[in-house]
Amino acid sequence: MLDLSQTLDKELSLLRAGRTVNAVGRVKRFDGQIVHASAFPAAVGNECRITCGDGQWAEAEVIGFLDDYTVLVLTGGASTLVAGARVETVRRVDVVDAGPALLGRVFDGAGKTLDALPPPVLREKRSLKGERVNPLRRRPVREPIDTGVRAINALLTLGRGQRVGIIAGSGVGKSSLLSTIARFTTADVVILGLIGERGREVAGIVEELSAAPSFKHTIIVAVPADQSPVLRIRGVHRATAYAEYFRAQGKNVLLMIDSLTRVAHAQRELGLALGEQPTTKGYPPSVISLIGGLLERAGLDGDTGGSITAIYTVLADGDDTTNDPIVDTSRAILDGHIVLSRKQAEQGIYPAIDLGASISRTMTDCVSPGQMTRMRKFRRYLSLWEQNRDLMLLGGYQAGQDPELDMAFQLYPNLVNFISQSTQERSGLLESEARLQSVIG
Repeated sequence: MLDLSQTLDKELSLLRAGRTVNAVGRVKRFDGQIVHASAFPAAVGNECRITCGDGQWAEAEVIGFLDDYTVLVLTGGASTLVAGARVETVRRVDVVDAGPALLGRVFDGAGKTLDALPPPVLREKRSLKGERVNPLRRRPVREPIDTGVRAINALLTLGRGQRVGIIAGSGVGKSSLLSTIARFTTADVVILGLIGERGREVAGIVEELSAAPSFKHTIIVAVPADQSPVLRIRGVHRATAYAEYFRAQGKNVLLMIDSLTRVAHAQRELGLALGEQPTTKGYPPSVISLIGGLLERAGLDGDTGGSITAIYTVLADGDDTTNDPIVDTSRAILDGHIVLSRKQAEQGIYPAIDLGASISRTMTDCVSPGQMTRMRKFRRYLSLWEQNRDLMLLGGYQAGQDPELDMAFQLYPNLVNFISQSTQERSGLLESEARLQSVIG
């Protein structure tokens, strides 16, 4: 009778904890992050709890199977594991809670609040990794979206539902540009995913954005670099799932992920742990699959009229903006890319957008023919100045020989002033177009 009572008490405690034990395994190997447990019937994506040697428990997620082992990655809790420790499944983590109460809040990769406020009341569910969308439901990109940044609005106009990458080396201003866009855009909802960034930078961006009036329409998902690779990947999927929820409500959503490269690094860690063969620069094939599936979740929804305009930062290792495998893969899938130049940043030109290397593939469908003409002239004059700058400084060119080149050198100060913009200054679509017309005529 006593055994029956103890059993009932145990079952009731599990129910109160909101979890049900489905399967049990034992720890066989552990290398600090990756846990190999004896094979037990758990699906990829199951959250598990591992009993530690000190009586506490650690959180882990199943990422795959290798030989006779179930492979897990620690996601939190204590890490003083011992051989033979009990591993038990708790729940799946492939569904996220969603609702209007998400707005104005900051979450981690597991959906826990980071802003010291009570957890929001969320009554709807969304798939963490989204659902495959019939490509015929995608509407063409026709309407521009206001980013508040003059150089982008006038010279690299983005459309609602477009996917674009910001490509640059470290310390050139990717995060600052995203923060500026987040504060000044006219999108209905802004979702910012800070994946794999420095904790100090995360705190600074959250503090800056939370002080702006637009923060009530903003959601931040922050997973710093010291978090598990599983949480980093879950964080980018969570941010995208939130964007899909609001798109389904007919909202125009601006989704910004900083950075796609850190997501790729996290997937590389998991892929190598599962025995995948490294290919270019050590990236296994699963990285390319992850990027393709992630980027395809953005776009326009023909049924609801909502949209996800997505901006992904891509870190170019060694400032290599052409041959890096993540840069190359992203560029092939995205609808445009904005390259930031370290040379311009060193000259004090912010945002340091390299117009010659940047392109928006949907701009033609979003702006007037007159603006397209002025944009091409702007690029032409800037390119002529850059190509002939040394020649002019050395006295190898006399004014009057080439009227177009003369015009480029005459307009250059105005061109630089047009591109340069303070992070506290906002320039809307109409204002940006009018100023471009005043510069080019």
